[in-house]
Amino acid sequence: MAFESFSEAQNFFLWSGFIIAFIMGTVVNKTNFCTMGAISDWINIGDTGRWRAWLLAIAVAITGVILLEGLGLANPDSAFPPYRGGDLIWLENMLGGLLFGIGMTLASGCGTKNLIRLGAGNIKSLVVLAIIGVIAYFMINPFPNSDQTLMSVLFYDWIRPAAVNVGVSQDIGSVISEENTGTVRLVAGSILVVAMLLYIFRSAEYRSSFDNILSGIVVGLAVVAAWYITSNVILVQDEESYGLRDYVQQWDFLAEDAEATPPADSRFLAAQSYTFINPMGQFLGYAGSGFERSLLTFGIMATLGIITGSLFWSLVNKSFRIEWFASTNDFVNHCIGAVLMGFGGVLALGCTIGQAVTGISTLAIGSFLTFIAIVFGCAVTMKVQLYRMVYADEGNFISALLTGLVDIKLLPSSMRKHDAV
Repeated sequence: MAFESFSEAQNFFLWSGFIIAFIMGTVVNKTNFCTMGAISDWINIGDTGRWRAWLLAIAVAITGVILLEGLGLANPDSAFPPYRGGDLIWLENMLGGLLFGIGMTLASGCGTKNLIRLGAGNIKSLVVLAIIGVIAYFMINPFPNSDQTLMSVLFYDWIRPAAVNVGVSQDIGSVISEENTGTVRLVAGSILVVAMLLYIFRSAEYRSSFDNILSGIVVGLAVVAAWYITSNVILVQDEESYGLRDYVQQWDFLAEDAEATPPADSRFLAAQSYTFINPMGQFLGYAGSGFERSLLTFGIMATLGIITGSLFWSLVNKSFRIEWFASTNDFVNHCIGAVLMGFGGVLALGCTIGQAVTGISTLAIGSFLTFIAIVFGCAVTMKVQLYRMVYADEGNFISALLTGLVDIKLLPSSMRKHDAV
């Protein structure tokens, strides 16, 4: 995908992200693909259909990235965000994932699900997304007339020192063998994918569910397609080829006078795939600037694509419906959940798509830690909510928490405080 003009190359880069996300948004709405719903179905009623769909998306994404990287057609090593960074920020991954898992439960869905709901007319999701955007923006960008961010004020001094340097890269292949990284990635990734597929398709009920299979494949392929496109948009000048990020970093030497203004941050032109928490913050900055072209990113276009795809499907099947908060308590829960998702998604470098599918597709250790923490945070929160509701007159938070942990096999049954529900 070679272009002679930066403007043409950038437009292709951005609009490709929108179109693929539009398809993903359409399918996610149509099939009711939902990561929080997947955990809820599994934990509360033993239905693993949507859980297996999520795992199928991960398996497809891993397979695609392994193949593309082996052929030299994807470059996760220089991705944004840096999933494979040599510093394993394990505490940020786990704390961020935990906060995100709790938050998405309180807010009735992860960031992606709220984008889908917004496209279908749910105004509650607009409030959630706005709060996430504000938190995500100020986690990275300084407050007005200050050099301080939420990250530097609340987290950096105590959480970043916990990072562990694991070498050049934290992906499984590099950690196991720096000399044979590619081979180890292929072997380890293949073993993981085969194990996942055996588990996923062992269920006859799942094998008969067209929507769950379709959603897993489409979400996984969307992540792979984004990796391919963002890794292969090339600008050719004077018989020399440049990736978009390299070109922008040499703008003063390479760009013609008639060229458009370069993006404000060249990192947003690196190889990347879908993630939706940081881009909500990017969108806030973009809108606040008066929609300055230099602040338009792949992530912003992906966010708009998801919403538009969901809107399209909700109009096609006539499911578009305006929704608002059912009560003050509903409003408060959604706001708290949004705040936690904003903090957690940035700390962990992603969400249930950004880390649990896109990040894991690179086989980064931090992505696996984030995925586990999100699932744990969501599952425990659901159990606490359930037991506090059922035993409202005779229980408290601690008893609900202990019983929930017993239910998910993390504590012995002797510590149960309530009868199982």
